[in-house]
Amino acid sequence: MRDVGAMAQAALLWVTTIVGALLTALAAIAVYFTAVLLGTAHRRGELAPKPEAIALGAVTNFFDTLGIGSFAPTTAYMKIRKMAPDSYFPAILNAGHALPTVVQALVFITLVQVDPMLLLACIIAAVAGAFVGAPIVQRSPVRLVQAVVGLALLIAAVLFAMRNLGIGPAGGEALTLPPTLFAIAVGGHFIMGMLMMFGIGLYAPSLILLSLLGLNPVAAFPIMMGSCAFLMPISSVKFVRSERIDLRIVLGIALGGIPAVLLAAFVVKSLDLVTLRWLVVAVVLYAAALLLRSAMTGADKAAAAAAVTSGTR
Repeated sequence: MRDVGAMAQAALLWVTTIVGALLTALAAIAVYFTAVLLGTAHRRGELAPKPEAIALGAVTNFFDTLGIGSFAPTTAYMKIRKMAPDSYFPAILNAGHALPTVVQALVFITLVQVDPMLLLACIIAAVAGAFVGAPIVQRSPVRLVQAVVGLALLIAAVLFAMRNLGIGPAGGEALTLPPTLFAIAVGGHFIMGMLMMFGIGLYAPSLILLSLLGLNPVAAFPIMMGSCAFLMPISSVKFVRSERIDLRIVLGIALGGIPAVLLAAFVVKSLDLVTLRWLVVAVVLYAAALLLRSAMTGADKAAAAAAVTSGTR
């Protein structure tokens, strides 16, 4: 009985710490999101995941855990393969990668040391930004989504290239930040949370911002993964219930992604990723060109239709 009481006391103490509370809340959110996802997919008759999406989720989340990022490669692949309409991309990206990202966050928040208050503040800011951004994405015209995602891919390609060339902040050794820089980090994560809803990945901008502010780049991992892990399931509940989504792709990405995260985190741990990043740069640039062309073509068609309509009045 004493052992049981001691274990219960230790568990209570763990939950009352910031890190313990975050991990407990994250696990609860993941369970709720999974229930909503499976329930909605069942009602729509979309419970069978696409095999291609399973493979896509495994590959992108494996390298995501090693620092490549998943949004840009996933977007590029879906665009080239025409797996779904362009307007579906933000919803599929956020909902599909939500559960694998939760697994990443559970691992890195547990293993990597960082200021708990900075971690908590950045997570709250990112979630708040996602709440602001999600309704905007759902109401946005298709060509606006195409243009934003296309520009995001161009930015991602530049960031990949900069990392390969050794251009960018090296970061400091700090595990926390002074008040002014702390506020900048929190404000930056609010903006990143908004942009995540358009399918713009948070990992690279977060890592760059925190490194510029002097934080140890390793300590940035739990912050960027924790931010995404909280905001993606919470914001994706609306995406899952919307019309602009293919739940068969979402389920496939999640099903392939979760074991791939565990494999990368505990078995592989690191790889020589320079060549892979250059390949990603090429593929992402091609997909960005396709998306931007679609956005401009859509704008031209809309203008032509408006001209015809005005001419008939």
